[in-house]
Amino acid sequence: MNDKLKYKEVTEKIIGAAFDVHSFLGNGFQEVIYQRALAWEFSQRNLEFAREIEQQIYYRSLPKPIGTRRADFVVEGKVLVELKALIKLEDVHIAQVLNYLKAYRLEVGLLINFGSKSLTFKRLVL
Repeated sequence: MNDKLKYKEVTEKIIGAAFDVHSFLGNGFQEVIYQRALAWEFSQRNLEFAREIEQQIYYRSLPKPIGTRRADFVVEGKVLVELKALIKLEDVHIAQVLNYLKAYRLEVGLLINFGSKSLTFKRLVL
């Protein structure tokens, strides 16, 4: 399987849910509002997800985590989803998701921004 398409079905459902949320709410709300609406949309699509749970941060090959961080969502135990409500995504936000993927030992992430007039997202693969 092409790594770029890894978990394609799951990421397509997540992106579809995000478009539904953005088309209903538009931009201008706080991130937590989009997070709550997206959780409902995930449930409607029968996607298993964990929201704002403490994720363990791993360093190199250390068997034990070195700390924790709250991810917005981990969907189906495979896809990290980080939400923003900003006018524009910056390189630092992409770097954040890539760092989370490495630290959480996940391969695929979505960075979704509800803050612009049109929904924007980046699909990131380690």
